[in-house]
Amino acid sequence: MSSEYNIGVKIKKLRLSKKLTLQAVARETGFSPALISQIENNNVSPPIATLSKIARFFDVKIGHFFAEEEEECRYEIVRADERKMMPRVISRAGTNQGYSYESLAYRKQNKKMEPFLLTVSEKPPEENTYSHDGEEFLFVMKGNAELLLDDKRIELGEGDCVYFDSALRHRLLSRDGDEVSVLAVVTR
Repeated sequence: MSSEYNIGVKIKKLRLSKKLTLQAVARETGFSPALISQIENNNVSPPIATLSKIARFFDVKIGHFFAEEEEECRYEIVRADERKMMPRVISRAGTNQGYSYESLAYRKQNKKMEPFLLTVSEKPPEENTYSHDGEEFLFVMKGNAELLLDDKRIELGEGDCVYFDSALRHRLLSRDGDEVSVLAVVTR
């Protein structure tokens, strides 16, 4: 796997181009200005749901943050060794979320779908949930997961999948604390 995405720089560039303060972006996303600053400096990574809200706030597609070049291509192949990890995913409260993710199509611009590989590696200290616009499809490739969906707890085993409206408050956890690999496809 190659290096990380440079998401923070892209968020900062968007913010400065709109002449917005850290406080203004923080207000919209629910993060503290200090945490937005840490994201902009690539010290920590936002969860996919938060990135989706930031993209909506700046009126760009979530893929904007993963794209390497500006030119449009009609198809894309990402080899296993070309994938990039999004580590240190942090909640609004600034705590470790116990998962990382990789974009599986970071070159293609203006996508209608965003495919990710999620790796849930531990049970986090809190079970906060997220909601955002769009729809989501999850396919459990390895391990046993637990999906918090509104007020339900749904157990998902290897090979199970679920499709839901992302406006429902949701969170994917490892059921037994072991590593879980999930293919996630998100729309805006």
